[in-house]
Amino acid sequence: MLEQIMNSSNFNYLGRGLAAASLRQEVISHNIANVNTPNFKRSGVIFEDLLAKEIGLGDDEAEKKLDIVRTHDRHLPIPEFPNHEAQIYEDDTTTMRVDNNNVDIDIEMASLAKNQLYYNAMASSLGGYMSKLKNVITSGQS
Repeated sequence: MLEQIMNSSNFNYLGRGLAAASLRQEVISHNIANVNTPNFKRSGVIFEDLLAKEIGLGDDEAEKKLDIVRTHDRHLPIPEFPNHEAQIYEDDTTTMRVDNNNVDIDIEMASLAKNQLYYNAMASSLGGYMSKLKNVITSGQS
């Protein structure tokens, strides 16, 4: 029973979202630290697009899939689909300055603020999910 609770899609997606936001925080901090380093190319994190493809929210109709639900322990097991983790990429398509550095401090600071809001939303959602689970387990008793 505990395995079913801990392997739920909400718990999985929210946990991976927190991990992606944490990785993005590190990457943005690394970009900001190297804003004056010659020949440095900024890096970024891709996660949301990979997650959208995984859960079938892609633009292509062929990528959309139906949810499969196992409603009883005696039913055949559902095969596990690959979990996409956040990936770091290097943006070498642009150059901002003469020294070949492409870090724009304004964009990085805005990305940092956006990522902080994303992380806080994921943490609040995960906290709410855990609170609901606790409420169900304890039957609403304090």
